[in-house]
Amino acid sequence: MIGAAAMAVHGVSRATRDIDLFTLSQECLETSFWTSLRTTASIEAYVRKGDAADPLAGVVRLTAAGENPLDVVVGKSSWQRAVTERAQDAVIEDVAVRVAGALDLILLKLYAAGPQDAWDVEQLLTGSDEPALVAQIDVAVRALPPDGRALWARIRAGRRPA
Repeated sequence: MIGAAAMAVHGVSRATRDIDLFTLSQECLETSFWTSLRTTASIEAYVRKGDAADPLAGVVRLTAAGENPLDVVVGKSSWQRAVTERAQDAVIEDVAVRVAGALDLILLKLYAAGPQDAWDVEQLLTGSDEPALVAQIDVAVRALPPDGRALWARIRAGRRPA
């Protein structure tokens, strides 16, 4: 799990309707992968594949009548494998899930590099062992593209010394 629900596990509350899951499994981007959900549970899957310039392989939005949507974010970069490998076990509303750690949430936010992502990074840093997390980010951010590294440099420059 990534996104606002995962941030809540790390003590950051942000309003959102959807839940975001993360995978590197490219098969999720085939509409046939979701056929059984449509036929057995009336869940619709809307697949959007990214192009060569997109930082993601794609996103699948799962919707069911009367329910909040669920987005399956499909990564494609080699550094993202660690996001799934380091995920932590958590229980949310009596459901056991794997949740991205604060470091990996921050890396994904830096990778996306949008205004909301910058705010999310600031909030995740505030609710953590900031000096240790900053040191981890300083190393891990090297795997990100220039936009992500630049966003981290701006955030880092604007923070008080740890």
